[in-house]
Amino acid sequence: MKAVALTRYLPVSDPQAFLDVDLPKPVPQGRDILVAVKAVAVNPVDVKVRAPKDKVETPPRVIGYDASGVVEAVGPQASLFKVGDEVYYAGDITRAGTNQEFHLVDERIVGRKPGTLSFAEAAALPLTTITAYEAFFDRLRIDRDGADRGKAILIVGGAGGVGSIGIQLAKRAGLSVIATASRPETIAWVRELGADHVVNHREDLVQQVRAAGFAHVDYVAIFNDMRHWNAAVELVRPQGAIVSIDDTDLPMPMAGMKTKSASFHWEFMFARAMHQTPDMIEQHRLLSFVAGEIDAGRIRTTLADVLSPINAANMREAHRRVETGAARGKIVVEGF
Repeated sequence: MKAVALTRYLPVSDPQAFLDVDLPKPVPQGRDILVAVKAVAVNPVDVKVRAPKDKVETPPRVIGYDASGVVEAVGPQASLFKVGDEVYYAGDITRAGTNQEFHLVDERIVGRKPGTLSFAEAAALPLTTITAYEAFFDRLRIDRDGADRGKAILIVGGAGGVGSIGIQLAKRAGLSVIATASRPETIAWVRELGADHVVNHREDLVQQVRAAGFAHVDYVAIFNDMRHWNAAVELVRPQGAIVSIDDTDLPMPMAGMKTKSASFHWEFMFARAMHQTPDMIEQHRLLSFVAGEIDAGRIRTTLADVLSPINAANMREAHRRVETGAARGKIVVEGF
């Protein structure tokens, strides 16, 4: 089968950063299914995994953590899908990635593909959807179906992949959404997705949120980096909650959290698969739930750009665009 792989961890500008290779076609065992991959998306985690370091991979390593495709074969213990089913999923960071023609994945972290979306549109969604859904409904314990209607959430990084689906999920739950964006095109994007208020993350967040009429917000979701930690602590209400998906590479002073009795939560969407948690099938359920919401017209894809075909050159270009940190929505690479 065809695959895009790496042997060395190089800058994306290096022509050898990705290689077109041929690999053996895998065979599913246990609860794995084998998926004929039709489209993949590139996320910041792909860029982090590929970041330059002194290491050589033998055999070549395949990365990639978003895919949509068609079930090609099922393992002997698999029961959720059958051959021919269209699926979408984000995979498992501890296993071979999705940038290959046929990919093995545990069925418990796979959802049925939204029937109203193309493979490219569907591939844009899984990792960011799981991240935003778990951040809101599993970590912050927001009620998915509206019991927390009227509460306010600040989404830092509103125009990115996670923020783009997060705005929609938060609106579905009845929240008042304040999203950050700084350029005319990203401001328009987050408004189009349903943000009630937009604030510029390059300026004073506290001042802007309060000017919008919010002394405090019930929840803060940090979906880019921790530069805005102090603002998040200042803005979260007493006994409110903050969730983040970023690395702990900047100081996170906790004194303000303590005096507010506020809570802090990490979201890492690979945790369930990585640790084989008893509830890992929840990712299958949430992806299938979101597929239903999409097919009902209540949530839309966050696809921004498509490159084709899936090869080393286009993978380098997709990584280059994600590395800029300026992309709105998701970048997908489609078709072998």
